[in-house]
Amino acid sequence: MTRPEYPVAPRSDTVDVLAGRPVRDPFRPLEDADSAATREWSAAQDALFRAAAADLPDRDRLRGRIAGLLATGGIGTPVWRGGRCFFRRRLPDQEHAVLLVTEPDGAERVLVDPVALAADGTATLDGWNPSLEGDRLAYLVSRGGTEEPELFVLDVATGERIDGPVSRTKESSMTWLPGGEALYIMRNVAPELLPADEVQYHRRVYLHRIGTDPDTDDVEVFGADRDKTSFFRVGLSLDGRYLTVSASQGTEPRNDLWIADLTASGPEAPELRPLQVGVDARTWPYFGPDGRLYLATDLDAPRGRLCLADPDAADPGPDTWTTLVGEDPEAVLEDFAVLVGPELDAPQLVVAWTRHMRGELTRHTWETGAREAVIPLGIDAAEGGGDGGGDAIGSIGVLLDRLEGGCEVWFGWSDYRTPSSVRRYDARTGAVSVWATAPASVEVPRVHVRQEEYTSKDGTTVRMFVIAPTAEPDRPRPTVLYGYGGFAIPMSPGYSASVLAWVEAGGVYAIAGLRGGSEEGEDWHRAGMRENKQRVFDDFHAAAEHLLARGWAAAGGLGISGGSNGGLLVGAALTQRPDLYAAVVCSAPLLDMVRYEQFGLGKLWSDEYGTAAIPEELDWLLGYSPYHRVVDGVEYPAVLFTTFDGDSRVDPLHARKMCAALQAATAGARPVLLRTEANVGHADRSVSRSVELSADTLAFLARWTGLAGVPE
Repeated sequence: MTRPEYPVAPRSDTVDVLAGRPVRDPFRPLEDADSAATREWSAAQDALFRAAAADLPDRDRLRGRIAGLLATGGIGTPVWRGGRCFFRRRLPDQEHAVLLVTEPDGAERVLVDPVALAADGTATLDGWNPSLEGDRLAYLVSRGGTEEPELFVLDVATGERIDGPVSRTKESSMTWLPGGEALYIMRNVAPELLPADEVQYHRRVYLHRIGTDPDTDDVEVFGADRDKTSFFRVGLSLDGRYLTVSASQGTEPRNDLWIADLTASGPEAPELRPLQVGVDARTWPYFGPDGRLYLATDLDAPRGRLCLADPDAADPGPDTWTTLVGEDPEAVLEDFAVLVGPELDAPQLVVAWTRHMRGELTRHTWETGAREAVIPLGIDAAEGGGDGGGDAIGSIGVLLDRLEGGCEVWFGWSDYRTPSSVRRYDARTGAVSVWATAPASVEVPRVHVRQEEYTSKDGTTVRMFVIAPTAEPDRPRPTVLYGYGGFAIPMSPGYSASVLAWVEAGGVYAIAGLRGGSEEGEDWHRAGMRENKQRVFDDFHAAAEHLLARGWAAAGGLGISGGSNGGLLVGAALTQRPDLYAAVVCSAPLLDMVRYEQFGLGKLWSDEYGTAAIPEELDWLLGYSPYHRVVDGVEYPAVLFTTFDGDSRVDPLHARKMCAALQAATAGARPVLLRTEANVGHADRSVSRSVELSADTLAFLARWTGLAGVPE
């Protein structure tokens, strides 16, 4: 193995003195993407990656297999409004899912096709919401991977655009008032009114009337007195009487929540009363078709409970809430639906749970919330990739019912072995049936799925899915370990062309439910954030050691992969245990944890990680910051960084600086490479771009873990 000849990176002697301690930053010049030195270095890195990728023996075969497994297309869960059915579907030959509507007579039409908006596939549909009557549609579209969408409104019957563009609507909720003449939206304050480094913050809630100028006529409803990092969500009762406004600061795991009676104050200036203010909990409101105000909360219930509140109470705060469905000691409450209809003897309450990372659906009495039954999903272990215990291992998506009431609820189902589908529960029969499957069928390889438990460094039990060619280890195989461990995002089972292609080629793919996620509720999340972040990395190392001890993987044949916060995870893993891992794919990562708040949306994440402005928290960050833990003369694993120039969340500078640091420090011959992609952002991308990225990363992992002989 010959050590690659790496481009010479621009360097500096920068040393920051933070809280009295010197912090070196030798590759600070690479923070400036537009400097001549950075552009020259980046171009050389591109050439180095392209040359290395061209030599990966299984790249073309993996590309073809991944594309084939994605040729199922996809189907989304339906939204019903005014007799119309709105849903997304991707046909096998389409780059993006298309938003369609089905009329009451069964006629189907395309409403929004991202490729029609940008033929090169760089436009994405970032959000959509039909009016209560189903005659108008608000939707968000961004271009060039920027994730900076504009809002438009169209007439559903004609397809004519009747409003927009409304700019500065990133991650905006779109909440229609009855009648479809106005909606509440979230917008950023105009950039000319803000300091240059704060234009991505400072959101407000506005009342926008269709056909008016948003910059002169929108009415600011809420947000001026909140922190600049705040996000807002608005809800309305079906009759438009009650308004709820939620405010959360950055990604903090808590929110404030207010309610207003719009018949008393009007939609432009609601008189808000607190439902929950200054409480360390997440609470989300829902006005049911039965007229009741439901609150899903983790207040005093880290795994979640469902409460009722009185919207007319003088003080509708937490002390007045009534628990309807209590906390389950081993399952996380994810969603619920209220089914009300003349064909039912009594309303039904349906609740979706995640029980140790597996989806579950239950039926409860409407009056008391008592559990009546677990609803069979009609998915056996063979179909869902079970581990021999008789249960399918899969995920239940959002529960969607008819706002005005009905006997049915629709939800997505996904597992490791079968393409996603939409299921329908009918309260009249108590049965779950398949409402829609992916548009095309493909030959999916036979794989085995197990959920295994292992013990982390501090004695905590952690769960992990293992997807493999055999039910039990027959021999050590090239293995990929994937994780995330942050922001209360769970590692839920789901169909993955990359996972299936890897296992079909003879490898093992493992996905760990690390602390920092929400696999076991909010306590599980908080056990892996802030000063507890090292526990996440310990959970990951323990997962790797478990795979080796069980005989799934062999020393020298274990690769790891992660993106975004998961990129931080694998960056920490490769610097803390370079001996344990043979290959690393680190995508859109956070890696300089001392300066992360100064770039992208970093200020939103300080409650998750801590801030370098506080000495104690700086110590947490320096304790694991991957960029600051690179040591000269260490033989590091093979590493591939992937970044995206349109990423507005995590700045590519993290990967540039870390790549340069590892290339300068490593004593081994295994390569450290940087793959940069233009005109694409942090998340959504076209199918062809997804295929290329997956093929490159899997082929890299295959080369450096010893996986060979990918099927033709």
